[in-house]
Amino acid sequence: MNAQVEELVLQSLEHELGGVKVYTAAVACAVNADLKAEWTRYLGQTREHVRKLESACQALGIDSNKESPGRKVVRLLGGALVEAMNLARAAGDPPAAELVACECVVLAETKDHADWELLGKCAAHLDDEVASALKEISEEVEDEEDEHLYHSKGWCRELWLKSLGINAVLPPPEERQHVKSAVGAAHAEKMADKGR
Repeated sequence: MNAQVEELVLQSLEHELGGVKVYTAAVACAVNADLKAEWTRYLGQTREHVRKLESACQALGIDSNKESPGRKVVRLLGGALVEAMNLARAAGDPPAAELVACECVVLAETKDHADWELLGKCAAHLDDEVASALKEISEEVEDEEDEHLYHSKGWCRELWLKSLGINAVLPPPEERQHVKSAVGAAHAEKMADKGR
């Protein structure tokens, strides 16, 4: 197997492991009940993504505990996001901590979304058992990752607007319209702006 494909799989696994910690911290910061419920659901899905990537590692003959320089960096970045949320929560301003958590989730989901997109592209360009294993998991997870990213961005935007004293749409339109694409997210945001 190509060493870079193995590196991508390992970094993706590490990022999902960190994602469990990110969502655990984010749920603890959530003030809005709808947001807390959504993040709790995403936490469960992220745990399942870890399981799927561990299974893919096993199918591909990759040691899921193998260290790499890239994997260490991914772990460090995820830990920094958790630390940021913990610091914000400790400051004693729950709405501010919730906003920090939203920003951390958006950062984490941006990397996560990119990883899954790359895994899908690998699957489309490889022609062996690697392609088969990656195609299966990327197809299962792709819609969830789209939702995680675009809905989280919507929450972040609307909570920022609320904090600025601007009329916010909560839950955000991305949530109400079940957005799972960049085009859908842009449309949802435009509709929200018209309603302000």
